[in-house]
Amino acid sequence: MSRSAGHLIVDTLAEHGVERVYVVPGESYLDVLDGLHDAAIRTVVCRQEGGAGFMALAEGRLTGRPGVAMVTRGPGAANAMIAVHTAWQDATAMVLMVGLIPHRDRGQESFQEFSLDGWFGTTAKGVLTVEVADRAGEVIAQAMHLAASGRPGPVVVGLPEDILVQLTEAPTPAPRPVARPSVDADQLERIGQLIAGARRPLLIAGGDGWHGSTGADLATLAEAAGIPVAADWRAYDAVPNSSPAYAGWLGYGRADTLASRLFEADLLLFVGCGRSDVLSEGYTAGFEPTTVVAMPDPQALMHHGRIDELVVAGPATAVDALFRLGADRLRGERGEEWMRLLAADQRRFSQPGPEHPPEGVDLGVAFGVLAELLPADRVCTYGAGNATLWGHRHLVHEAPNSLVGPRNGAMGLAVPAAVAASLVHPDRTVVAVCGDGDFLMNGQELSVAIAEGAAPIVVVVDNGRYGTIVTHQQREYPGRVSGTDLANPDFGAFMRSFGGFGERVETTDGVRGAVERALASRTAALIHLVVDRETVPAGTANAVDAEFAGARP
Repeated sequence: MSRSAGHLIVDTLAEHGVERVYVVPGESYLDVLDGLHDAAIRTVVCRQEGGAGFMALAEGRLTGRPGVAMVTRGPGAANAMIAVHTAWQDATAMVLMVGLIPHRDRGQESFQEFSLDGWFGTTAKGVLTVEVADRAGEVIAQAMHLAASGRPGPVVVGLPEDILVQLTEAPTPAPRPVARPSVDADQLERIGQLIAGARRPLLIAGGDGWHGSTGADLATLAEAAGIPVAADWRAYDAVPNSSPAYAGWLGYGRADTLASRLFEADLLLFVGCGRSDVLSEGYTAGFEPTTVVAMPDPQALMHHGRIDELVVAGPATAVDALFRLGADRLRGERGEEWMRLLAADQRRFSQPGPEHPPEGVDLGVAFGVLAELLPADRVCTYGAGNATLWGHRHLVHEAPNSLVGPRNGAMGLAVPAAVAASLVHPDRTVVAVCGDGDFLMNGQELSVAIAEGAAPIVVVVDNGRYGTIVTHQQREYPGRVSGTDLANPDFGAFMRSFGGFGERVETTDGVRGAVERALASRTAALIHLVVDRETVPAGTANAVDAEFAGARP
């Protein structure tokens, strides 16, 4: 069957189970857009390439299948770079397709020409280009496989405009299977001995790949073995937060008590993640204990410091291996005191309560209301900055794949991720939490929610400034805060202008009614919380400080 290379690309995506692609259209890949016209794949038209990339990233994290974004040449690719960097540092599978200038025009500073390899070569797992029409499907199949295999990450594919329209009789390639490594029996025996012999072990779950019952199974096993389970930064949905073994998260905004336990633990068992700078208090904590790492990357690029055993496996394989050892074997002579101590610390830390700001909305109360009224199976998406920490602390997770946040700290992810999450899970409530600075970086993507019938709820915390940077300035340059003030609109009116529900809330008493009305609207909704300018997260020594002062006991 003869068809264009662009149509073969679309057929290959469909063969790989892709349900949605997030696009900002461009003349450089018109033939792919034409192929999508009659395809079962849903084409989600976005307003800016960074937003499209973040939607693809969210799709990848929530489904375990690489999310796909499509953008055009130089300017479009430049805007999409933020999503590629986030997917790279977050180890999340996504494929970015970039329309390119025709082959014949290369090397002449043609309109919007740029170097695909030069831009993305150090920030992606692979950079591929469709050079021959007959291989268009193979290149896409390779990209989808590479993005999902080993340590997941972004793959960038160049689509030259003239190649896309060439005809080919090449067949649609089938998906390549992703290898699932097994754990060596001798190594598993050594790991079992290390865990059984530990008096104060700490299991740390993180990364992507926590699908189905994997996290719940791990929590059940850990509880029976007396092992507390902490989560890596913005991976709190890895295990049910109601588990008696759950000890909270490490990284920005964590409880001081949990950070101090890194200095008390005698064994660290990482599953799905490694000892990164955020998790380890800026490369200062948790380097001395015996360390077992289970991650799908044989190079362990994101792990620093000691490794006594490295298991090349994702969460599902690692958890299955631990189950083969059994809880009794893993417990050894250890009691439950250590596990119960850490779990009790987290329960105290996560309880919402009034913080008594001098004016504006009390976020301690507001997020308590959200925790009460939002369904238990909610999906939470986050941007970056201080404003998100109330959500991390008080909006717990019981279901896997229910959190999308930029582990690399990229701003502007919350809204597009919430739009994608609402499309992936139309039967679940999706809530985005972001600050005023973060929101307007990609707030325009709310128009995509309205166009697509998605219904996320966006909570915007407005203190009229880049609050995270102000905190750093107050510490490093006391009395000399500058370059951080923001002039904000009425964000509720902004949402209403798109046709959704929007409400501005200036007092704590108004929060409950606003949340109830947003939930009842059954459309895209926004709740604008106006807070005191000096509001900062309470109860943590490291709300924004990568040095984590005060963590060491």
